Order: sequence, then C-alpha cells, then structure tokens
Amino acid sequence: MKEFLIVYSTFVALFFHSPVFAQQSQLIHFVQPLAGTAVSGTDAAKKHSEASSEQYANTIPAVSTPFAMTQWTAQTRKTEQKCVAPYYYSDSLINGFRASHWLSGSCTQDYGSFSVMPVSGSLQKALRQASSSFSHNNEQSTPAYYQVTLDRYQLLVELTATARCGIIRVTAQKSDSVYLLINANSDQHQGQLNFGGKGKVLGKNPVHRIYQGWGEYAGFDGHMCLITESVPSISGSFHQGKIQKSVLGRSDETSGIYLGFFLKKGESICFKIGTSFTDIAGAEQNLKEEIPFWAFDEVRQKTTDLWEQALGKIVVEDNDLQGKRIFYTAMYHAMQHPRLFNDVDGKYPRFAGSSGYALAGPADYYDDFSMWDIYRAQIPLLEIIEPELVNNFVSSLINKGAQGGWMPIFPCWNSYTAAMIGDHATSVISSAFLKGIGRTDPYEAYALLRKNAFIVPDTVSYHEGKGRRALATYLQYNYIPMEDSVPIAFHKKEQVSRTLEYAYDDYALAMFAKSIGQTADYKRLLARAKNYENVFDKETGMVRGRYINGTWYKPFNANKREPYITEGTPHQYTFYVPQDIPGLAKLMGGRDVLKNSLDSLFSSGGYWHGNEPGHQIPFLYNFTSSPWKTQERVRQLLKEEYTDGPGGLSGNDDAGQMSAWYVFASLGFYPVDPISGSYLLTSPFYKKYEMLLPDGKKWIVTCDKDPEDHPYIRSVSLNGRDLRRNYIKYEEIMQGGNLKFQLAKKPTQWGSTEKEQVQGLSIR
Repeated sequence: MKEFLIVYSTFVALFFHSPVFAQQSQLIHFVQPLAGTAVSGTDAAKKHSEASSEQYANTIPAVSTPFAMTQWTAQTRKTEQKCVAPYYYSDSLINGFRASHWLSGSCTQDYGSFSVMPVSGSLQKALRQASSSFSHNNEQSTPAYYQVTLDRYQLLVELTATARCGIIRVTAQKSDSVYLLINANSDQHQGQLNFGGKGKVLGKNPVHRIYQGWGEYAGFDGHMCLITESVPSISGSFHQGKIQKSVLGRSDETSGIYLGFFLKKGESICFKIGTSFTDIAGAEQNLKEEIPFWAFDEVRQKTTDLWEQALGKIVVEDNDLQGKRIFYTAMYHAMQHPRLFNDVDGKYPRFAGSSGYALAGPADYYDDFSMWDIYRAQIPLLEIIEPELVNNFVSSLINKGAQGGWMPIFPCWNSYTAAMIGDHATSVISSAFLKGIGRTDPYEAYALLRKNAFIVPDTVSYHEGKGRRALATYLQYNYIPMEDSVPIAFHKKEQVSRTLEYAYDDYALAMFAKSIGQTADYKRLLARAKNYENVFDKETGMVRGRYINGTWYKPFNANKREPYITEGTPHQYTFYVPQDIPGLAKLMGGRDVLKNSLDSLFSSGGYWHGNEPGHQIPFLYNFTSSPWKTQERVRQLLKEEYTDGPGGLSGNDDAGQMSAWYVFASLGFYPVDPISGSYLLTSPFYKKYEMLLPDGKKWIVTCDKDPEDHPYIRSVSLNGRDLRRNYIKYEEIMQGGNLKFQLAKKPTQWGSTEKEQVQGLSIR
C-alpha cells in the first residue's frame, strides 16, 4: 500500500497539540469499549433503575477519533428507535456494521445512520435473514479498531475510522461469493440509496426530531458515500428479502443495495465510507481528505495514536490492571461527545431547521449536548485537560442561539428539544467565561442566556422547544407550584426539581452578569439563586411539592419517586443546591443536621449513583464536621459502582457524565459547583498521577502512603505549602504544580472547620 498522510479536521490538530508521556505499554489497551453494553449489575441499579431505560449504560463499542462526527460499531439491533442502542452484549446475532450517530450512554435515538452487512454464499438465502452468530471470544474492541468473525458466513470483519469516515476490511475464511448489503436505517422508510458509479453507493437518511417537535423533519439528513476497493462483479437492489429488477432508490432496514464479489480463502475486500450532515458532496470530500488511499492499517495506526495522546492527558500510576482498565475506559467514554458536526471545509446545516448552511470557523461546530448530564463533570473535566475544545463548544452553543433565536436547553440532532429540565447551557457558558476559556463576545453570549432567564416565549416558540419550561410561574411565585403541570414538555411536572435547577442556573448567570458589569441583573439573579428555600419543607427537612397557597403536597414519601421530582426521590434531590450548601445546612438546622441527613440517605440505601442528580452528594460531607466520610463514601462508590465488565456501569452513562465522575473522584477532587472554580478534595485512588495541561504544564499529585491502606487525609500541601482548606481552585490547577496528600489509616479532623470549607451565597 502507498504511504500517505491522513488529513484530519482542524479539530484533531486543536485537540492534540501537546506532547504525551512516554508509555511502556499503550494506554489504549486498557480501554474496554464493551463496558456498559450489558445490564448494570450493581445493587443500587437493581433497586432504583427503571426497567426499560435505566438498566443499561447504553454505551456502544464505538470506533472513532475523540468527539467524532460518526462512531462505527457492530450492530445487533437495526432500528433507530428511541432507547434502543445499536449494540447489546447479550445479543447473539450481528446484522450489520453501522455508521452511527447514537448519543453514547443515552436513552435517545440514533439518526442519519447507515449499515453494511457482509454475507457469503447464496444471496437469496442471505437476504431472507442477513445476520450471523458470533462469539465474544472472537471479538476484539478498542477505540481505534474492532474485529469479529461472522460464524455463519465465515468472514472476518475489521473496521477502523477517522473523524468523519470509516474503512472496513472483510476477509474470507473460505472461497465463496461475498456480498455487501447496504441500508439506510430509516424507521420512517425515507432513506435513499443510489449508485454513483461502479463500486460506489451514495445515500441519504433524513433526520427526525424527538421530544419537542417529535417526528418532524429536523431540516437536515445523514449522507454517505461508500466506495469499494475493487469493482464488484454484480450489483443491484433488494426489498423485503427479494432481489429487485431495478434500483428502487429508497432504503430502510428491509430495502437497500447489494454489491457482490468472489473471494478466495484468505482474500480481502476493503470499502470505505464518508459521512456528512450537509450533502453527498460533503461526504465525498470528507472521504477524499481523511482516507484518500486504501490504507486500512495506516488509518488504524493514526487513530490509535490520537487516542494515545487523548488518554495520555492523565497518566495514573497503579499496579492494579483492573483499576487502569476502569479509569481509561472512563476516559474513553468521556470523550465521545459533543459531536463534531461540520465537514472538512467547515460547512454544516444551520441550527433548528434554519434554511441553508453555515461555515464553521475558526472553531469547529459541535452538536449533541446532553446538557442535563455533562455540565456536572464531563465538561468541567475538559475545562482542565482541553480548554480550547470547550471554547469551541461554547462558540457552537452561541451560534445555535444566534441562528435559532433562543439559547437551546438540550441541543441534540441540531434541534431544540427542551429535553430534561434546567437551563444548563447557562452553567457551561458562564463557567467558560468566568474561567477565561470563552473567547467569543461575552455580551452576545450573556444576552442569549438572559433571554432564557427573563423572557417567556410566545406560544409557537414554546411549542418548538425554545425557552425555559414553566418560566412564567417560576417568575411569578419564585418556585414552580404543583398547579403548573408543565404539559408542553417530554418531562412533565417535576416542579421541585425544576425550581432547584433553575435556581442554580440563575446563580450561574448572576456570576456571569457580575463579571461583565451587569450589576442590576446580578442582584436580581442572585436573589433568585435562593429560590431553593421556597420548596424546602422545614417540618420534613427536605424539598417537597408546594401549591400556590403555600401548602405542601401530600402524602410525603421521602424515599420514593414523586411526580414533582425528576428521576429520583425528595431525599436525593434535597441535596441539589450546589451553589449554597452552607445555606442549605442552615435551613436544615445546622451542619450536624446536614451530616445526619446524608448518613440517613446512605444507610437506608437511598443513594443512587446511576443517575446524575446525586453525583455531588458523596462530596457534601466536606461541608460538615466529618469530611472523612466523603473520603470513605467516594472510595466505596468507586469500588462498588464501577467495574471492567460489560455491565460495569450502574446506569446510563449519559454522554460520559457517569464516566467523568469516576475520573474526577478517582483523582481526588470534584466540581460540586461547576462554575465556581472550586473542587472539593477527597483522597485519591492512586499513589501518584500526572495531568498534562496546556502550554506544557503539569499537575502532579502524590500520596505519601498507599491510599488503599491509608484512605483518609491527614494534611494536604500545594507546592510545599500547607493547604488549609478542603478544596482546590481552578487557577491553581491550571498553573501546574505539585499537590501532596499526607494520608492516615483512620479518620482525621482534616478540613472539618467552616473556615476550611467553601462558603455559600452569603459571601457572593
């Protein structure tokens, strides 16, 4: 094969600009992409999960570069239906290899996807049921490469990928006819496939919305260009298991195009696929730029190198190989999304079905922000190890707001969705500007966020998913009363959770307003940040549904799912006041009451790690007289809620949030309040690790003793000076330096006084 230089997107050059540590063994070999593809096996998941949507982590064994446009995966389920991932470990049959846009770890939908199934033998027989058994013993999966043997057809299939394209190699294990069955996975039967020449297939799969605007055309399509290395000896189309005399043009899971070859035993056929969200020309150009020649092994090596650099941003020293597998698998899962959306020339479809296309530049354009999840830890992790990428995310969000007129709440499939609750683009964007990451016009960004916080959308805009749900009653009563059932939303009701999360977003926007001199807004928003007080029932010591007249919803069930709480219980959601935990403690009756309530949640089995609202809870002992309990609980969760098997995640991974929690917690710090720049400390899982930062700086963390035997903190020093607080600051990390933990076998009083702890809203 000819040697060549793969031309990757601007993103690749941006994301991997710094050197990595020399590794004796490749970090990519510690990644287990199959983790999370089986039913969650933890006790907490069995107790708290909804059977249909939360039992699986819903990850896939994706092959791609980090944050790629398209992920490539073996396919065991054909549909693009909501909550059905393309691959499940327990399935026994493979029915294709998919160019997927599945939101990793989610309960949403795939969209604009295409599949190719290699088969051998009789075409007519294969068309009746194009699937094959396979063995996990013959399956190899890394972030850059996937391999499996299709037992029925005696074919070895390998795939690797770039940011927008994939290349697949099929090797015959016996001499036989081999066919490629190509489908556009359109559940609406609107896909199209046509020949673009000998050995060339062009495709389109229209994208449709879910949540607000469910079923409507999203205004763009998935496009693909497939080219085979050699000219097929036969080609045609099929429909519902039968060969057609003419090319149908349309395609879905039962209709498509076939290409036929004859391979001797040991011979291979390669085909490559370019993808795009703009048009066929974009898919062809992406393929021409990223995989110009037939060089499977070179593509695999280039993508492997990119993952080595990405994973090498954090190097942990751990003799426990299982621990390394869990850590680097978490890193991999935290680097799937948001999704690169523009072609190599910068072109992408305008947001929210707006007519025409736009050009990204100088930053790439991204989509698929699972915002209710990733603002908590996944984006904060990237703020540290790749702030320039976060700037691109912020620029993309601002472009969406400018093109659609409103800042989106949960932008996926390049559309407004109003999915989940809260308005957490406010948190992500405010955090970026407060940390000096955002470099676009702060006043344009602020104006869009302010509109969401203060303006009630008109009826048409609201039905389109624009603006905050239930904002009118929130502004009127300073909480969302039970009378407002929030009917125009996928998640209806959930009034208390919405109130709590809007209060946090108001706080985030208040801090942004203060930073750019918007003093009047700052004061109004800071007052609204205390709206959590209006849904706190002092009699029960927890948050509770409240009516307009001030009375409380009955009956009260602290540890059961209630209609006014999002995917959780009142006891769990009581602790969602990240902006003001000291204020919450005061409302409860003091720090000891806060500690006792935390103890009660854990001892009763009420804590559920498999869903995001509770992720900050184990760290809240850092606001009490017993920070050692954070060290104890976090270590327990790291051991019990994560493993390296296929069922190794205790709930939906949600675009990497579950995994990002593991990364932070195992490193010994966590962003309870993501915009503040303060990270609460706990004892690290590793005796030493290093983080590579921009400009060649390093953040080096060491422990004087093995944390496994000495899990409690005795003292912490930063660059040789005693750190007399139980948190670290963003600017301290980004300057680089040395953080040293002195550890103990038994609990200590380190970090237990109020002056050593993060302060609440009273000093903001």
